[in-house]
Amino acid sequence: MAHRVLFVDDEPNVTKALKRSLRKEPYEFLSADSADAGLRILESQPVDVVVSDEQMPGMSGSEFLAIVCQRYPDTVRMILTGHARLESAIKAINEGQIYRFFTKPCNPIDLAVTIRQALQQKDLMAESRRLVRIARRQSAVLEDVGTRHPELMDLKKDATGRIVIEEEECDFDTLIEQISEARKRSEAFFVQSEGR
Repeated sequence: MAHRVLFVDDEPNVTKALKRSLRKEPYEFLSADSADAGLRILESQPVDVVVSDEQMPGMSGSEFLAIVCQRYPDTVRMILTGHARLESAIKAINEGQIYRFFTKPCNPIDLAVTIRQALQQKDLMAESRRLVRIARRQSAVLEDVGTRHPELMDLKKDATGRIVIEEEECDFDTLIEQISEARKRSEAFFVQSEGR
């Protein structure tokens, strides 16, 4: 699924110009003419990046992005302003946890590169969370296997972590058979736990 980028600006010509300048980028572009309209879009579908104007009637961009930050923390937030004032920049950064602050007119190449970098970072964070979930599930499976079959976990290991088998005490055929059976049971358990 393509990433979605939402432009929020009370001047439709600005959002049209932004979409036009970024038309070669592989994103789905949405637009809203107010903060309220932007919030309605966010309620109805997932959005990866929001680029909002600061000066809008009803609700400023920094107030809007503070709400977005609270409700949709994984959505990357950027702000555009034609009136770069220090206090509004500080408010946007502190309350909306802004990824980037642009002044109008912004360079479309700079905007495109920034959106691309933000999406790469967002995708890496999502992949990291996915891998952590898998590692936790696998750890739980290993712990369960260890509880059910402690003999599998009670193996002699050398200083490097390799399993040590003392030949005089070991029947290799029986050991291989036991390992094979234990592996089948743990695979069946893992497949079963994946289906939950």
